[in-house]
Amino acid sequence: MTYHFKVHRAKDGYWAECLELKGCATEGDTREGLERNAKEALHLYLDEPADSTAAFPLPKPVTGAGILSIPVDPGIALSVLLRSYRLRHRYTQRQVARRLGMKNLYSYQRLERRSNPSLQTLQKLKLVFPDLSVDYVLNP
Repeated sequence: MTYHFKVHRAKDGYWAECLELKGCATEGDTREGLERNAKEALHLYLDEPADSTAAFPLPKPVTGAGILSIPVDPGIALSVLLRSYRLRHRYTQRQVARRLGMKNLYSYQRLERRSNPSLQTLQKLKLVFPDLSVDYVLNP
């Protein structure tokens, strides 16, 4: 999962805004600093959803001059994708937890935060969300 930033030159460095996520922006003195800051800004933005019913737009391929592509950490990418799929299927967190056979709601809620699920959990998630593609999470 890769999001894209439009890079702008400023008097004293660079600034960039994420094309897919309104309000996600950063700056840097150098191009390298801008890239580090963009990755940090993106992860902070995606790691702190407003609530369990808020879904971030998933990125689409973007190319062109002045575009900075920032891959998302797989643990965060899976969380973003799960929330998106759950809301698309109109499930509550509790409904998904039950379908996965989890003993409590908190176990599922951890998956919608930065997570590193077992292969067994990924297999169960695929049964609940047949259209879930782990490739989307792993491919930058």
